Amino acid sequence: MNPSSILIQVLRGQLVESRHTAHLAIVNEAGRLLYECGDPHLLTFIRSSAKPLQALPVVETGAASRYRFGDRELALICSSHNGEPAQVQLVEEMLARIGLSAAALQCGVQKPAYKPAADELYRSSQSPGALHNTCSGKHGGMLALSQLLGADHQHYTNIEHPVQQIMLKTVAEMSGTDPASIPLGVDGCGVPVFGLHLTHLAYAYARWGRPERLSSTRAQACRSLIAAITAEPYYLAGSERYDTRLVEVTQGKVIGKMGAEGVFALTLPDKGWGLALKITDGSERALYPAVTEVLRQLGALNEDQCRELSAYHQPLIKNKAGTVVGRIEAQAPIREVCVDLFSAR
Repeated sequence: MNPSSILIQVLRGQLVESRHTAHLAIVNEAGRLLYECGDPHLLTFIRSSAKPLQALPVVETGAASRYRFGDRELALICSSHNGEPAQVQLVEEMLARIGLSAAALQCGVQKPAYKPAADELYRSSQSPGALHNTCSGKHGGMLALSQLLGADHQHYTNIEHPVQQIMLKTVAEMSGTDPASIPLGVDGCGVPVFGLHLTHLAYAYARWGRPERLSSTRAQACRSLIAAITAEPYYLAGSERYDTRLVEVTQGKVIGKMGAEGVFALTLPDKGWGLALKITDGSERALYPAVTEVLRQLGALNEDQCRELSAYHQPLIKNKAGTVVGRIEAQAPIREVCVDLFSAR
């Protein structure tokens, strides 16, 4: 165990039963690494933390305007949503506006991630579909971009497709990375997934939150997405979800997006900072305590806000009878470093 990594402990009574570690990079919009824990240059697939970056070309090409996507739709394109009825209905409406149906979605069938929504679907004798997939909003945005480009939407998930090439280019530009150097894989929903160093993911989020150094078109797209998520955080994730609650509690001062396998990235727009964090073993239970503790130490969350997020900051462990038997807590030995990542900038 790297003693300088973030340590997340799972306690049962007073005994530490399990441990997780995490790595962290905090970078500003000028490309300076400000703080770190563990290995800030760790290379990892960024999973769904890529979604706000992938949403940028949907806005900057004019696809969002053509198909009348407002704040709710833009937040949903950035989302890993719960599959709640309002979210599912909105994806269906988005597809109808671009002249397609749920049959065009290639994200795969998934039952709603939110248990009450899944239970209601079962009670009504309905089967889950692609609309319920947590990534269907992103796929709706991809299909909108494909329609705008006049491309064949049958193969929109392939890396060779114009939509995926534009999104790869955008992720590379935002992260200060050569597209050819980005490792590619296939995400859970079938589209390409990008490998980035934590420093580069943090840099991309810093620029998203404070885009003054970007072109006017891209800067406006960044601001549109930030404004949309701030106005409609429910559509970023949904009921009882950390991503949504973080935006609600901070009133948009902190905007973050989780990714599978223990990835989280966020922006602090007022500071022009981006944060990227990876749980080494991919555990989601360790993710939110670590992120919340880092934000507390940075002063990005005050005591009242930490209390509002206590269910994520120090989650209680209960047995089958509902008795509290333990908790999860994080220790984050953040180091200030102040190193320029891109000497040419």
